[in-house]
Amino acid sequence: MESLEKSPVKEVWDMIDQQLQANKAPYEDVNAIYQFHLVDEEDGQYQLEFKNGVATIYYTDEKDPDCILKMKVKHFKKFLLGNLNSTTAFMTGKLKIDGNISLALKLESILKQYQFDS
Repeated sequence: MESLEKSPVKEVWDMIDQQLQANKAPYEDVNAIYQFHLVDEEDGQYQLEFKNGVATIYYTDEKDPDCILKMKVKHFKKFLLGNLNSTTAFMTGKLKIDGNISLALKLESILKQYQFDS
């Protein structure tokens, strides 16, 4: 498997899905819909829904999100690897958040419990 930073966005989401399905404990009490607007060469909308202990990824923006995170693909990958702190990214303009900001911080603490690079 290629490293996360070199992987296409679709493969990154597949990797996220595998990790979330393998370990549900970090998000079992979370009920929220996150929307990711990733801007770059692979501009796209993705949603991650946590509901009743189940994580579902949508490759569209079909659900009504509680929190929208907008960032470049390279910053999204650094965020997943733990190399980009969400607060710092927000303060420096690398991350824009609409909606519930505390949910964005909660997401970071959830994702830190997973290993996204091989």
